[in-house]
Amino acid sequence: MADATTTVATLKQIAQSFAAARQWEPYHSPKNLVMALATEVAELMEHFLWLDAEQSRLACGDPSKREAIADELADVVYLTMLFSIHSGLDIHDSVTAKMVKNEKKYPVNQTSE
Repeated sequence: MADATTTVATLKQIAQSFAAARQWEPYHSPKNLVMALATEVAELMEHFLWLDAEQSRLACGDPSKREAIADELADVVYLTMLFSIHSGLDIHDSVTAKMVKNEKKYPVNQTSE
């Protein structure tokens, strides 16, 4: 699987090269990117509107829907990479720090029966 071998740095480079070739950087302020990201997340959500949990799982495997869902996921990841670049926020550092906070907020139940 490509996810197992592709680095975040590679994804950032792909996103940055695509935008640079089109001279879009002047429009890539953190505000604009996060607004675009919200729009793309909404477009991804639209594929699952009114579906129950099992139907949403099936939609991901449905050949007639899978490509459109993947396209929206790609848009979300692309904009996330650009947001990271233009905000100066490191994805690894951000995720790692947040997971430490989440561990404290949502501790694993230490009691077992």
